[in-house]
Amino acid sequence: MKTVEIYTTPTCPYCLAAKRLLTKKGIAFTEIDVSRDPALRVAMTERARGRRSVPQIFIDGTPVGGSDDIHLLDHQGKLDPMLA
Repeated sequence: MKTVEIYTTPTCPYCLAAKRLLTKKGIAFTEIDVSRDPALRVAMTERARGRRSVPQIFIDGTPVGGSDDIHLLDHQGKLDPMLA
């Protein structure tokens, strides 16, 4: 199983949707709350190639985007192979 990290804020509905999808698939993930630590948000932005919105999701260190991106990958049947 690959390492999954998700940068979030507590009140973000897109973060909740992404976490719900990962949980539904039985995927363990590390959640990083950037709401109270500007340095974490800067680090997230650098890792996410300039994207500042949350969530930002990484699989084995590779940025895959946000909630819409991960749901699209799932719909296209591409998410499961990325997580295998």
